[in-house]
Amino acid sequence: DNGTAPYELINGGVRVRPAVQYITDHDSVMAGRKPMKVAKLDAADEEVERTEGEEQEQNDEQQQALEQVITIQNELNRLNEQASEEILHVEQKYNKLRQPHFQKRSELFSKIPDFWVTTLLNNPNFSEILGEDDENVLQYLENLTVDESEMKFDELDIRSGYKICFHFKPNPFFTNSVLVKEVSLDSNGECVVRGTDIEWKPGMDITSREPQTDQKDRKRPHEDPQSFFLWFSSTESPDDIGELIKDDIWPNPLHYFLSQDVSVDVDTEDVEYPEDAEYEEEEEEEGEPDEVVELGEDDDDEDEG
Repeated sequence: DNGTAPYELINGGVRVRPAVQYITDHDSVMAGRKPMKVAKLDAADEEVERTEGEEQEQNDEQQQALEQVITIQNELNRLNEQASEEILHVEQKYNKLRQPHFQKRSELFSKIPDFWVTTLLNNPNFSEILGEDDENVLQYLENLTVDESEMKFDELDIRSGYKICFHFKPNPFFTNSVLVKEVSLDSNGECVVRGTDIEWKPGMDITSREPQTDQKDRKRPHEDPQSFFLWFSSTESPDDIGELIKDDIWPNPLHYFLSQDVSVDVDTEDVEYPEDAEYEEEEEEEGEPDEVVELGEDDDDEDEG
């Protein structure tokens, strides 16, 4: 053995050198036959074991961190639910305090002609969903009220539970005096949407008419949308129109009532004026000197007197 063999003889046996293991067969060694290699544990195997150990350790750390994050998130969810409940109680408290003011405000609005139809038409989002027939019906709108006394938080943490009432004067379109849209939560926390069945007079059901093209003097050049009054029979959730009325228009309808109509920019260079336009006469008058008034003989006599 010159030190290069994978084994060495010790007292008739075989001593295994590092990293290689051989069968200690005395007869095979003495016969000069090379021992059979049965296993090998080299540096690559040691590296694999070390890497696997590190990966397992990392996995354990990740799993532990994930479990801790889940625990913290559950605590945050609990606090969010608690906050929602407290916010709900505060909202309900102040909704009750607002009711007398809302009632007095509605009484005053009813004394202002066309208050609500003007308010709705001046709201850009609401006016977009109105057709010409809708506007004709809304001319008979006498009052509008929103009641949020039954407001609750649903599973999506969204405030739900309100009633919107459109009060109408006697009109040629339907016999209902009040049209109601109501959103509430059932015992399972699911949103329930209800609306009034409109009792249209014969031949006056505008929801069954085909859309009509707007007139040239109207602001909207596109075709009229489906009738707004279909909203009362719709059970879709979320109720976008109801949310618009409740959250945007109802808190301060005076803002939209007093707002100016959308102005239209006009390029005066493209405007053709008639030849006898007043503005030309005014320019000529401004360019001429003031007229000299000549006194007659009678006036001179009066002056001398």
